[in-house]
Amino acid sequence: QVQLVESGGGLVQPGESLRLSCTASGFTFSAYAMKWYRQAPGKERELVAAITSHGMSTNYADYVKGRFTISRDDARNTVYLQMNSLKSEDTAVYYCGARSQYTGDWVDWVRGPPDYWGQGTQVTVSS
Repeated sequence: QVQLVESGGGLVQPGESLRLSCTASGFTFSAYAMKWYRQAPGKERELVAAITSHGMSTNYADYVKGRFTISRDDARNTVYLQMNSLKSEDTAVYYCGARSQYTGDWVDWVRGPPDYWGQGTQVTVSS
């Protein structure tokens, strides 16, 4: 019933851009913080960016600040990750996550685990 579907991944050269999309269904999208994670081979999954309900705040990992932008369109139940100036180190499977804001506070919503996960989309940055 709950579904998060990522799209937009692919193979690009260093310095190029990609825009990831995640479209949600089965829950009240506007009441959830939306997040992007990534996981490279042999490494733990890590938080890339988060955006809280109605886009009231955003949060980024240090290694993507100034390069990536998270945004959301509540009318479309969609969260985006615009990725510019991509580096080989950005190569990973990128996952969309949704965290309820019905309970907890900002720290929980942004840093806590998602309630729902997408299936992931592969981003490969290579020359």
